[in-house]
Amino acid sequence: MTRRRYFATTSKGLEEALAGEVADLGGEEISVAAGGVGFSGDAVLGYRANLWLRTANRVLLLLAEFPAVTPDDLYEGAGAVPWPDLFSVRCTIAVDATTRDSGIAHSHFAAQKTKDAVVDRFRAAVGTRPDVDPAAADVRINVRLVRDACTLSLDLSGESLNRRGYRADPTEASLRETLAAGMILLTGWNGRVPLVDPACGAGTIPIEAALIATDTAPGLLRKEFSFRKLADFDRKAWDALVEDAEGRVNRKWRGRIEGSDISRGAIRGARENAGRAGVGERVALDIRDVRELSPEGPPGIILCNPPYGVRMAAGTSEESFYRAMGEAFKKRCRGWTAYLLSGNPDATKALKLKASRRIPLMNGPIDCRLLKYELY
Repeated sequence: MTRRRYFATTSKGLEEALAGEVADLGGEEISVAAGGVGFSGDAVLGYRANLWLRTANRVLLLLAEFPAVTPDDLYEGAGAVPWPDLFSVRCTIAVDATTRDSGIAHSHFAAQKTKDAVVDRFRAAVGTRPDVDPAAADVRINVRLVRDACTLSLDLSGESLNRRGYRADPTEASLRETLAAGMILLTGWNGRVPLVDPACGAGTIPIEAALIATDTAPGLLRKEFSFRKLADFDRKAWDALVEDAEGRVNRKWRGRIEGSDISRGAIRGARENAGRAGVGERVALDIRDVRELSPEGPPGIILCNPPYGVRMAAGTSEESFYRAMGEAFKKRCRGWTAYLLSGNPDATKALKLKASRRIPLMNGPIDCRLLKYELY
């Protein structure tokens, strides 16, 4: 099959974890860049990447690279792509563009110019043009301009891959599923020791841990991917991948994953999310104040994204929360290893613990650190 070049995007700080995932899937010519990983493979690898990558937000298929110093350069380069061969005119489209250090400085203008080239190519070929739907397009086209060099790609994912499908309210103040999975991979947790999240909120970390432990492909929870709209979509190959992934799910796994939160509503929502993810029986979710944290059994991993802002209980400050968590760690979690995602270095001082490792991560626009604490 024809070799293709892909680029998978991710949160900054998770690039190496994503590169490892890509290698495990059989990706070749892997290159790590800020915010993503480039790799090559056949068409089926693009399907597999969307089905299996836990830390990727999107998988892009590279179509063309060309210099675009002027708007005419961009129009001609985009127009040279045989768009009617890639997808039907009945598909709705959207164009996403970013620009940096280029003569074409405005992303909206770059997107508009590319859209014009696409629809004009369709008119010339079939006499009509596809409609534009920025909110829910069948096909999304990605334009990236850096120092007057244009990279044109098709978004194979459609909706961001962090939208697994198990969260009832994906807009709630919670951790992205892809970032939660990346944090778990960074700890090295493999399901053989306990994992505890004492501030689980919507349950994203415990649920992602259960998906990893049971070898459940995160893409199994989704119904739609944009690559299914493309003219060369191989339904037989995709159905075979899905069947194989379903057969790999380890329903006999009986490890220990726990999540707790002081909010009754959060735990109710987390249990519903776990049920939708198919891991309700794999995760123990309970209402508990962090002051009562006292994990039993053999030591394992404590991993959490401590609450802040709207997730803080009424009358509780970040400093007091960290102080209480630090006391629980020191008194009742000896032998465990704790990882905390923090965007507030002043608050973490209240733990009164020294981090043995600090891993830079971006939680959306928030510059964070995944802090590791050895609880001797």
